[in-house]
Amino acid sequence: MTENNEMNSPKKTLAILIFPDVEVLDFAGPFEVFSVFNELNAHRLLTVVTVSETPGPLRAKNGLKVVPDHTIETAPQPDYLVIPGGVGTRRLLENDNVLTWINRVAGNCRNIMSVCSGSLLLAKLGLLEGLRATTHHEVFEELEGLAPDAEVVRYQRFTDNGKIITSAGVAAGIDMSLYMVGRLYGREQAQTVARYIEYPLA
Repeated sequence: MTENNEMNSPKKTLAILIFPDVEVLDFAGPFEVFSVFNELNAHRLLTVVTVSETPGPLRAKNGLKVVPDHTIETAPQPDYLVIPGGVGTRRLLENDNVLTWINRVAGNCRNIMSVCSGSLLLAKLGLLEGLRATTHHEVFEELEGLAPDAEVVRYQRFTDNGKIITSAGVAAGIDMSLYMVGRLYGREQAQTVARYIEYPLA
């Protein structure tokens, strides 16, 4: 991991996009990693929020009910953005409101992270052009179709392009999130979080 230690920097906002039929672990895995990291540091480094297009509860894949913190109209500009996947991403590919929001906030994000088929939304917006990207193994061909100029990586848990980081399916989002904790705040912090959640650190 490349360490760009920000332990003494001002508090940042990390937003996780959620939507109907979002894959549960795609958003819950990164939420757990970044929230635990923040908890172990006295809640002084991150504000972790969920964002959806509309207010009120929504149902994730297999029926889990989730209530977002913000809508895309009320959400603060995030420093870090996580875009999870799931079958619901296919509808978002035709949703101009959500795509416009992603495109707008992406310009001022320090990092944008996708999990699973969340990469399709980045591809739709042209944000993966010329980059190395990955996604769920069942989505490789869709990603290639939407991002013909990207190098789709098939045998890697995540790819780091600097600003944009993509990860493979479901549990790979946890690997990516731990990696980003290490990249931003130091490997020791990532190791501490991994021990706390009893997850093997890649």
